[in-house]
Amino acid sequence: MIKGRGASWNPQNRFEKLAYIPDEDASPDESPAPNTIFLRDPVRTIIARNDSPDVGFEASVNPYRGCEHGCIYCFARPTHEYLGFSAGLDFETRIVVKEDAPELLREELMSPKWTPQLIAISGVTDPYQPIERKLQLTRRCLAVLAEFRNPVAIITKNHLVTRDIDVLSELAQHGAAAVSVSITTLDEKLARVMEPRTSTPKMRLEAIEELARAGIPAGVMVAPVIPAITDHEMPAILKAARDAGARSAGFVLLRLPWAVAPLFERWLEEHFPDRKEKVLNRVRDLRGGKMYDSRWGKRARGEGVFAEQLQTMFDVTCRKLGLNADSRELSADAFRRPSPQTTLW
Repeated sequence: MIKGRGASWNPQNRFEKLAYIPDEDASPDESPAPNTIFLRDPVRTIIARNDSPDVGFEASVNPYRGCEHGCIYCFARPTHEYLGFSAGLDFETRIVVKEDAPELLREELMSPKWTPQLIAISGVTDPYQPIERKLQLTRRCLAVLAEFRNPVAIITKNHLVTRDIDVLSELAQHGAAAVSVSITTLDEKLARVMEPRTSTPKMRLEAIEELARAGIPAGVMVAPVIPAITDHEMPAILKAARDAGARSAGFVLLRLPWAVAPLFERWLEEHFPDRKEKVLNRVRDLRGGKMYDSRWGKRARGEGVFAEQLQTMFDVTCRKLGLNADSRELSADAFRRPSPQTTLW
């Protein structure tokens, strides 16, 4: 275990033949906790396209690759392998920064090829991870979207989203902004070992409250639901979020693609050795005997008796709490393109 980090090692990149194997006899004290390194990403476009029916958007913007939050269960960890890194410690200590994201976003929205539509900020890694406090890439992207009045949806685990209430409120006046705060557990001790550099559950609930008070549609994502560890908390999380002002809710079942599975297994061994086999057996029950099922429509919900029980629990609780009663979609009706002269100023 490494204090302040979700992963405790770097599994081999599945695309690489060479791997660093530490000495098994070495003392943990001989391997100091790695510092975070930030790397520039010279991308030429910033709006990514998505064709998955499991998510509610086609276009997204991700200012960062990798995430210092260090959530052990993060399904995005394997994306770091495409960069030549590991999905383990590298994912949370080698953060790739798209410094030109706001300028690229403005350029793409100005193009007549752009059809006004919802843009999700995140979808892969958290847009409000710690470095955002300094670089403000997400805030600057939001300012561009507000300039064009292009609708945006955000999902985050960080209270830092409240810093941008001014810009989000401007978009919300046109029915063009919504924020969903991800809450995995209300247990702060569990959150600290599972999601070491995120905002505490209490702070996330406060974020929902502040957003709702400002008139910004706020929701909660109970994600991921971890069998035999957090699944029993779903009703309590939904109620706490509703009481804070959430109007909508969703949930996603634990996903363990590629290197995430061995990382999660080791984490269980380190923190929940008494429950490890129960958790993994339940995961296999939900995934047709496998650790992961990538099929659309199945990867976010699983299948079988337990999956049906989770869905029923979610539906009944939401109905009792009045969540998801208002299903209004974000609007692109107010979209506008500023004149080239205006953008110069």
